[in-house]
Amino acid sequence: MRIVITGASSGLGKHLALGYASSGNELVLLARREEKLEEVAVQCRIRGAKVETIVSDVNDFDTMHRIGRQLANSTIDRIILNAGISVGHSEGITPFEDFHRLFQTNFLSVHALLEPIIPKIIEQKSGEIVFISSLASLMSMPTSVAYSSSKRALNAYAEGLRYQLKRHDIDVMNILPGFIDSEMTQKNQFKMPFLLTTDAGVKRIMYAI
Repeated sequence: MRIVITGASSGLGKHLALGYASSGNELVLLARREEKLEEVAVQCRIRGAKVETIVSDVNDFDTMHRIGRQLANSTIDRIILNAGISVGHSEGITPFEDFHRLFQTNFLSVHALLEPIIPKIIEQKSGEIVFISSLASLMSMPTSVAYSSSKRALNAYAEGLRYQLKRHDIDVMNILPGFIDSEMTQKNQFKMPFLLTTDAGVKRIMYAI
């Protein structure tokens, strides 16, 4: 199975890559940090997977569009859209710059990558598109208005795409994890109820997929 994973250099993306590597899949891993991405690739190869790495900044939409066209040259069995960031604010109105950056990374970059890939998946008449959203998309908190908003937009996008692609037998899944221990959540300055270890969270996500 050929699986594309974005945000694969750390956190959920890294552990998803390692989880799928053990099954001997062909992995295409995307991330911004080249050194960390290569470290993940080495671990995946040791586990038996064939791995291709693509260093990319999801906020560079032209590059993401080009990568999407490149990926569409071969079969894509599953693409997991995991790349994302969080910016929290303890009080006051979230600055526009942070809102813009969160929507760029968590939402707009997803379509920039998918736009050239979707026709390929339709042509295949098979494939899975998996969005990693967040439980925070269902309820905004005072400290994460921008993050919750960006993930709620992703939910709407995933839902619409599911209806669009259903007649082509394409599976579209939207995963809404709660708090999972990762680089991103370790920056949080508040109590995180029902916090899962990364391994436990990834196992649940893989089971759901």
